[in-house]
Amino acid sequence: MAESQSTTLTLTEVRNVEFRTDTQTHSPSSKLSNEPIKLDIEHAVVEDDPRLWSNTKKNAILFIISGASMIAGFSTNIQNPANAQIQQQLHASSGDISLSLSLFILIQGNFPIIWSAIGEVKGRKLVYLLSIALFTLGSVIVAVSRTIGLVIGMRIVQGAGSSAVFAIGAATLADIYEPHQRGTMMGIYYSAPLIGPSLGPIFGGVLTQALDWRAVFWFLVIWGGIMFLTFFFLFKDTFRKERSMTYQNVLKRRLREQHSSEAKDESYKISEKESEVDEENKTSSKDIEAQRTVIPASAIEKVQLSITDVNPFHPYLSIVSRKNNLVILIASGLTFAFGFSIPYTCARTLSMYYDYDALKTGLVLLAYGIGTVAGSILGGRWSDRTLARLKAANGGISFPEMRLESTKVAMVWLPPAVIGYAWVCQERVNVAAVCVMLFLAGFLSIWIYTSTLAYIVDANTGRSSAAVATNSSFRGLFAFVAAEIAVPLQDTIGDGGLYTLWAGLIVVIECMILLVLYKGSQWREASVEREKQKLDVE
Repeated sequence: MAESQSTTLTLTEVRNVEFRTDTQTHSPSSKLSNEPIKLDIEHAVVEDDPRLWSNTKKNAILFIISGASMIAGFSTNIQNPANAQIQQQLHASSGDISLSLSLFILIQGNFPIIWSAIGEVKGRKLVYLLSIALFTLGSVIVAVSRTIGLVIGMRIVQGAGSSAVFAIGAATLADIYEPHQRGTMMGIYYSAPLIGPSLGPIFGGVLTQALDWRAVFWFLVIWGGIMFLTFFFLFKDTFRKERSMTYQNVLKRRLREQHSSEAKDESYKISEKESEVDEENKTSSKDIEAQRTVIPASAIEKVQLSITDVNPFHPYLSIVSRKNNLVILIASGLTFAFGFSIPYTCARTLSMYYDYDALKTGLVLLAYGIGTVAGSILGGRWSDRTLARLKAANGGISFPEMRLESTKVAMVWLPPAVIGYAWVCQERVNVAAVCVMLFLAGFLSIWIYTSTLAYIVDANTGRSSAAVATNSSFRGLFAFVAAEIAVPLQDTIGDGGLYTLWAGLIVVIECMILLVLYKGSQWREASVEREKQKLDVE
């Protein structure tokens, strides 16, 4: 059955495959009717289907990619306690230190576009191995650096290497889990890199005080080496080209080229036969458009992609050209920027006004980390429950925007929590109050962020890797800007003014999410129709 479905395709059927990628319904009963089968790229027949793997195998993959994602979390903030030593020993300025942090997050956010393109050619596993090897190499060179310029350069290499798991990790989850399971699993997966920004300052402080700043980066070398070996020996690739929009588009283009060539050859045969029959029979069974183009499985297997087939910028532009994607990407990027800014500025506040050392600062920031982990896991579960409830109420039919309904619970409380944090820090009240507000800000912001990330995956079936890479690009850009303006604003208007502004911006973010909730489906369907018309013209 699987072979017949994959080897016999008409040109019209080939064209229609691409634009069934947004459906989330799959009706086996269509096989028994006279209606054409509507192919769903999410459920294309594949060999060794990752969706059918055992829960043990899936959990192992979730554990591995979560461990790898901690690399990105640790390497973002673990340097902070060592900055004073780096500045002193390498004769660097505060601007140099700031540049090493902001460039790291900028590259980490935008390089996944490249990794995503490579992943569509060679699969997920090779991308994981290459990226972690690059991260580990960058960490080694930072650890032995004698100049601040080399440190900045290799921090950029670290950012590029640590970035792949952000794009490919979420795509891997999309490979092995059905849409109704992704919210919970995305929450568990995303909780891992959130641990890093909280534990990073603690590890960095302990290593710097016990040894020196270079020990921080040797720790990252060890972690990177462990993850490289884990992926090499234990990880099984989840990528299936039959479920990749990139592969499907290339296949359809090759089929059209083959069809055009065959049509020219067949036209000569038809002309010869037409001269031998009556005029009324000329257009009988030899009509080219009525013939079925049979593509053997062996021919499909021979379709090889090159880097020209997966231009990394074409998927990026394709994702942002959809209005629903653009709005939710901006909202998601700003939410991430807030989460990046708050521990950075809080560390300065604790150091300047509470006279806390690196270790004590890390312990306070742990409250934020615990909040983000709890919000990611619980928010992901609530997202799946909301999707299941709305799907049942809608006659068993779901669409991606349903998931965003789960964000309403956190929307009510996040702006007051941010304002509370702003003025608790501004008035220098007891550090226990700071911890409480940090926990609430982390819990509520990540609750929302987890659902937006799951929506981005669900709304871009067949190209989840490119969609998450685009999301990473947006959040990297916004986090870079947030890091660059945070300190000047904090020094000018204080924590009270800075985070009151953030609270107002969060209200705007929430309005954008609600706009996608109520208008996203209409925008998405219009985009699909527009893309289909464009393909027909071509």
